[in-house]
Parts: sequence; structure tokens; C-alpha cells
Amino acid sequence: MSRIGKTPVPIPEGVDVTFKNQKITVKGPKGELTVDAHPMIDYSIDDGRIVLERKLNNKVAKEQYGLRRTLLNNAVVGVSAGFEKGLELVGVGYRVGVSGNTVELNVGYSNPQKYELPQAITARVEGNKLFVVGVSKEKVGEVAAQIRRIRPPEPYKGKGIKYINEQIRRKAGKSAKK
Repeated sequence: MSRIGKTPVPIPEGVDVTFKNQKITVKGPKGELTVDAHPMIDYSIDDGRIVLERKLNNKVAKEQYGLRRTLLNNAVVGVSAGFEKGLELVGVGYRVGVSGNTVELNVGYSNPQKYELPQAITARVEGNKLFVVGVSKEKVGEVAAQIRRIRPPEPYKGKGIKYINEQIRRKAGKSAKK
């Protein structure tokens, strides 16, 4: 049995959770998210917590039990606190700027690379670091991955766009001729 699914999801102050037509809507101070409910899982609110129960004891219900609890928890945390993913630009002359919903990256190409942020995602810059901020953990991670793909870090000098906590495996490069 899933240990993750057993733990109830705490609902913080200012967050409202409603169940309607196999959809769970979570509203909070940062925004609103909708999570699909699975028909093999029962959802109930008890003492300011969302409790999940399996209707059946088959493989699919067991798989969905922990997944649905995690998706619900991510929605609750997202609308109350939000999510943030940090990217760091490593390289001489690499710069980043944000104007409105456009991220402009100078990362060694002949022209600056522009990336349009989707709706409900914002970005801020601190020096050579770019922080992607939003309510949905999935969207924040996807936008950060797409920005990283513009210039992924290379293994010889480590230049490129990397996650702040990412360790780049370095290669030795060419050896000197004897």
C-alpha cells in the first residue's frame, strides 16, 4: 500500500477546495488550479485535510492512490505558496533580461534569444540567475526546461544555462602532445 497516499493533504488558511464532476478545484491567494479526480479514489475533507481512500484494491487503484495525493498536494502548495525554479547562466558575456512576459537571453549566439513566457508564469532576474515562478509545479518545471534547452551546459568548460542546484559532469578535454 502506498505510504504517500495514506498521508492526508493539509489545507492551509485561505485555501478553498471543492469537488465537482470528477474535478477538484483548489482556490487560494496565488490563483486557482483544477486537478482531475480518479473514479477509483474517494476524496473527502476532514478537519481541514483532504483524505483519499481507495474504492478497489487492484493495481490501477494502487498506482493512482499515491499519484492523486501528490497532484492534490502540489495544487494546494501552488495556490498557497507557489513554486519557483532557478536557472543560472555560466559563461563570459552571458546575460539575461526580462521585459513583460519575454525573457531575452544573450548566451553566445549571434542574436539574442527570446522566449515568450506562457500565461500564469512570471520570471525575475538576479544578476546571472533567472527564476521562473508560477502556481503550477508542472508548468514551472516545463518552462525552466525549455529555457535550459536554448543553451544546455557543455561538459568541457561548463558554459550554458543550468539549474542552480545542478552539478555538471566535466570532461578532461584534449591531452597535451608529448
